[in-house]
Amino acid sequence: MPFKCPYCGLYFCTEHRLPENHQCEAIDKAQTSKNEQLPGFEGQKPVGYRDVYPFLRISTRRFAFSRKEIIHLAIAALLVIGVGFSFPNMKYSDYPVLVMLSVLFALSFLVHELAHKLLAQKYRLWAEFRLTLMGVILTAISMIPSFLKIIGPGAVVVNGPADKRTIGMTSIIGPTINIILASVLCVAAVFVRGWIFEVVAFYNVWIAIFNLIPIGVLDGYKVFKWNKIIWIIAFAASVVLGAIIYRFFWFP
Repeated sequence: MPFKCPYCGLYFCTEHRLPENHQCEAIDKAQTSKNEQLPGFEGQKPVGYRDVYPFLRISTRRFAFSRKEIIHLAIAALLVIGVGFSFPNMKYSDYPVLVMLSVLFALSFLVHELAHKLLAQKYRLWAEFRLTLMGVILTAISMIPSFLKIIGPGAVVVNGPADKRTIGMTSIIGPTINIILASVLCVAAVFVRGWIFEVVAFYNVWIAIFNLIPIGVLDGYKVFKWNKIIWIIAFAASVVLGAIIYRFFWFP
């Protein structure tokens, strides 16, 4: 969704909505004190930079969750659990396996999003998980029994003054966590011959590969802009790991 800058009047994406991120021609107006009146706000209460962007106020509590965010996370977790229960060719006798599969699916999704959030908050940025309409629809469709699963009911929204390195770090942490989880599950699958570990491992790899695609609002685009070498290493690692799972576990 576009955002209109209240100072220059132009429209920008989320990444460039702040005056300092789009080289706003009226940056001097954005930095005026609260005691000064901005053009266009005559007759109204004086408006300062922090009034227009209240989410930039740094909280004294680090790693905090709002009530709204908890509700969104809970709904997202239930949607992902529902996808786990829709895995094809499962019998009712396999109910305990379905429960385990669904829980692992939800945990894989949640650790990815929470990694983004916690690291962003460590950098003193505003970060909260939010559901998206399209994401909820695609995840709900994935509850229909099939092997094609698109699980992404929402994402962590990050706002605040940050350079390319900070944005890149908060973006790469999610896929990195999934790559680590997939590796651990592959090791578990070697010692415990259970297909559930293989499926969840491949699911984590799929999360990493998809999010590392360098387009749009995906993590890969921000990482690619920050450090192309790190992006290549992360993307190659996820693709190679996915190929290993596909070749040696699914079709040995």
